[in-house]
Amino acid sequence: MSQSVDRALTVLASLAEGPVSLEQAAARIGVHKSTALRLLRTLEEHGFVHRQADYRYRLGGRLFSLAQLALESIDVRGVAAPHLAALNDRCGHTVHLAVYEDGEATYVDKLESRYPVRMYSRIGKRAPLTASAVGKVLLAGLPEGRRTELARRLEYPAYTPRSLRTPEALLAELESVRDQGWAMDRSEYEESVNCVAVPIRGIDRQVIAACSISTPTVVAPLSALRRLIPDLLATAEAISHEYGGRTG
Repeated sequence: MSQSVDRALTVLASLAEGPVSLEQAAARIGVHKSTALRLLRTLEEHGFVHRQADYRYRLGGRLFSLAQLALESIDVRGVAAPHLAALNDRCGHTVHLAVYEDGEATYVDKLESRYPVRMYSRIGKRAPLTASAVGKVLLAGLPEGRRTELARRLEYPAYTPRSLRTPEALLAELESVRDQGWAMDRSEYEESVNCVAVPIRGIDRQVIAACSISTPTVVAPLSALRRLIPDLLATAEAISHEYGGRTG
């Protein structure tokens, strides 16, 4: 390894423990202060190191930005797959994974129910933010201003008699979703189909996906679906943790 690269990595690793002075940085990498200063200035120019008002150095924002991009490049579908399969095996119902895309929720994975009555859905199919549990979770995870703006621009068709029909009704429900940590579709998108969904979070606690359990009402009533929420929350927590996010 290049000596300069080795020194840069050493000093960055040491800064993870907290800010250091120029003298401390030089001592940690075993060089003269002038050499350490050149190294720190180069790292500062690229945003990997930041010099504070007290002249001590700490890790810079560019490093955190790169870490975030690296985590986001991980395929959430691949990370979630074994956890969703285990959930599907335990509950026996249809399990979906969805992401936000162009004003809708898009299913990126699906595990079928073991029951003969099946859900009409597929990978790549889209669901409305206003009437689906995954859509509500994804919309609730947006920043408040963006969430309100989008809610007021969405259309509110009557998919079923129970569909939400106004931005005000949706925004009120989204507040409940944020407070309780899960969303429900009470046959609002498809007649006689209920669904409950929870968020999967990234390292900055932003919602990056939603996972759900869906059941035809002839297979499981709403009360039975509600009892599955703790297991669904635990599954989402496990996915978030493995993906690199912070849960809770």
